Amino acid sequence: MSNRGADGSSAGGAELDRLEEAVDRALAELRAAREAAREAEERAKRSDQLMRQLVDGRQDPAALADRVAQLEAENEDLRDRIGRGREAVDGILASIRFLEERR
Repeated sequence: MSNRGADGSSAGGAELDRLEEAVDRALAELRAAREAAREAEERAKRSDQLMRQLVDGRQDPAALADRVAQLEAENEDLRDRIGRGREAVDGILASIRFLEERR
């Protein structure tokens, strides 16, 4: 006595599909967490190296502060550009959707 649907598939197939999707999502989240941990470890190592250089006098704090300010300005500019790009993409997608609906 099997649990078969009208199309011949088992009733448990949908549950199995949902379980597989949940496992896939969990694995993806685990991969992302591992990558984030790896990146955090790399940042910590770089920070440790930089701190040692500052303590040893090999890095000029004023030059570093200037560089940080420059990078922050560049970062803000890039964020603005990404925002404008997203708006443009959203507009293009809206146009595509409109054209598809007219077909």
